[in-house]
Amino acid sequence: MITIAKLKTLKDRTCVRKCALLFHQQATLALRNQHEPAYLAALTGLFDSPQFRSVLGESELARLAGLGVKLSLLQEAELAVACEDIHYLLLQALGSDSADWDFVDEEGNLDSSQRTILDHILVLDRLRSPYNIGSIFRSADSFGIQKIYLVEGCAAVDHPRTYKTSRGCTRTVEYEVLGEEAMLARLKILDLPLFALETGGTELDVFPFPAKGIGVIGSEELGVSPALLGACEASLGRLSIAQAGTKGSLNVAVAAGIMMHGWFSA
Repeated sequence: MITIAKLKTLKDRTCVRKCALLFHQQATLALRNQHEPAYLAALTGLFDSPQFRSVLGESELARLAGLGVKLSLLQEAELAVACEDIHYLLLQALGSDSADWDFVDEEGNLDSSQRTILDHILVLDRLRSPYNIGSIFRSADSFGIQKIYLVEGCAAVDHPRTYKTSRGCTRTVEYEVLGEEAMLARLKILDLPLFALETGGTELDVFPFPAKGIGVIGSEELGVSPALLGACEASLGRLSIAQAGTKGSLNVAVAAGIMMHGWFSA
C-alpha cells in the first residue's frame, strides 16, 4: 500500500488518480470488514492538499469533504458505498471512469493477469457497429476468449465508440484484423473445430461445444459470409439460440454474449 508521505510527493493528477484507486481498494476491503480506518482517515486528510485543490473544483471539493466526514461513521456495505462515491468523484474530476469492481493495476488500467483464458477464439465477420464490436470485446474479456479475429469490413477496434463500449477490454483481449481470404487461410493453419452462430442450427443447450475451437459471428443483416459458413458447416455446423418473441433475431452483441457464456460454462 502506497504511503501517505509518498502520495504527497506525486504530481497533482497522479496523486488524485492513485487516491481514487486506493478508495476503490478500501471499498472492496470494507465489504469484508478488512478496511484500514487509520489509512482511510489519512487519505481523507489529503482532500485539502494542493494536489486535490489543483484538480478539483470548489463544488467537487465540498462534496468530497462531506463524504470524508461520513467515512468514520460507517461500516461494511455503507462504508463501501461511500468509498466508491469518492472513487467515482475523483475519476470524474480527472475526466475518466471505470466499471464497477474492475480489476485494475496501479496505473488504473484493466489488469489482464486477472483473466481466465480458454482455448476459445472468435471470428467477427463484418460487424459494422463499433458499439457491437465493443460490447463483444467486453463479454469476451469476461468469458475467457483467447483471441478475436476481425474480418476486414468490421468497425475499427480503435474507434472511440468501440473502446468506450468495451470499457477498456479492447486492450485486454488479443485481436487481429484479416481479409476474408487471409482469414480462411488462417483457419486452415489453426485446424480447430469451427461453428457459426446462425439461425437453423443446433440449439445452444445441446450444442457440442469444443474445448478448443473457433466461433464465427456474422452481421445481423447478412449473417456469416458464404465462404466462412461453408467452413463451419464442414466442421461443427451452426449454433442457434432459441427465442420466443416477435423479433426474428437478437442483437448480435447480445447473441454473442449468450453464446460465449454457454461455451464458457460447457
